[in-house]
Order: sequence, then structure tokens, then C-alpha cells
Amino acid sequence: MPDIAARLRAVLPSGVTLGEVDEALELWPGEVLPGAVPARLAEFAAGRSAARQALRGLGFAAVAIPMALDRAPIWPQAATGSISHCTGACLAVMGLTRDYRGLGLDIEPLHPLPAELWSTVLRPEEHKEISDLPWPQQGLQVLRIFVAKEAAYKAQYAITRQIFDFQTLRITCQDQSFTAKFYDAVHPVGKGFQIQGRCAENHHFFAAFCAVPTG
Repeated sequence: MPDIAARLRAVLPSGVTLGEVDEALELWPGEVLPGAVPARLAEFAAGRSAARQALRGLGFAAVAIPMALDRAPIWPQAATGSISHCTGACLAVMGLTRDYRGLGLDIEPLHPLPAELWSTVLRPEEHKEISDLPWPQQGLQVLRIFVAKEAAYKAQYAITRQIFDFQTLRITCQDQSFTAKFYDAVHPVGKGFQIQGRCAENHHFFAAFCAVPTG
């Protein structure tokens, strides 16, 4: 994980900090995940640990990070962020609300996404672009699009508090950056709205980050 964290940190914009798990994985008072099995509790605790590290990078004191009714983290006042974990990795990003309305982070193991999931993830134009790639690369590219859409969804959720499917967003990739464009309005975000993202990859993981600036 340290390598993917360093690669992601290198592409983050000014004012965004990245946290990794760096302390005992214990839940703090107020951090409750009802009905969770031990493995899920461990993931939950790891995410909170990474978020606290990212908050310290912004000058915040270490605090508990409870969960709201919609299961989103309740950040300290003036802060916004995102947590992501998968097998072998757990990272969090944080920024100030004076700079960012929403941040989104997603990370997944670098394995091709199964073909039976492609139609759920891809819009028709994305599917056409994938078909131009050599077959061994297609599943990996679908995974990258999936991760980018997850990051964009998390970034917009702080604004809309709405859930939508993958067809709402269109991803356009270019090197270590991408654009997520809304093909449907999601109040108060209008059709055509774009979220800019950045990504990082190594032999084991693919990570994507999105930010919606304030103003």
C-alpha cells in the first residue's frame, strides 16, 4: 500500500491530504456500526484511522468520526473528505470546505472487472471505446472507469445526498486525469456538470480521486 499511497499523493491538488492506516485499529467512542461482522468492523476502524491521519495533516486534532443515518461519515466542522478500502489497502482524503464542496476517493485491486458487469458500469459510448482495446486490456479499463465513477459519485454525494446508477456519469480518461460528466441532472447538480479527477496505479491497485471546488 505505501507505493500506491505515494503515487496518489503525488497527483492530489493543493489543500488535500492523504491518510493511511497508521495506528491501532480501535473504534473511538461514538464510532458505531450496528450489526457489522468483525471483518467489516475492522475495515470501518481502518477507515477512521486513515481519516484521522489525513485530518491531522490539515491541522485538526484527532477526533471520533461517527456515521450519519445515511452511513456517510460525520466530519469535523469545516472539513470534508472520503474514505476507501479494499483488500490490502485503506486510504482517506481530507480537505477544507472553504476550498472543496466534496471529495471522492476509491481504490480497488488491479484486476479485470468481470464481463458480466460491464453493461452495468459502462454507458454505450464508453463500451464502444473499450471495444477498440486489445481484449486483455478491456477488463482492466472497465475497472478503471468503475473506480473513477465511484470516486465521482462520492464527491458529488456531499452536495446532492442522492443515489444514482453508473449510467448517469460518463468518464473520459487522459493519462493520470479524467473527467466525469453528468448525463442526467441530479438536483442541485445539472445535466452536463463535470467533475475533474486524478488517478494513480501500480501493479496491485488502481485509485481515483475527485474534487468539487467551492465557488
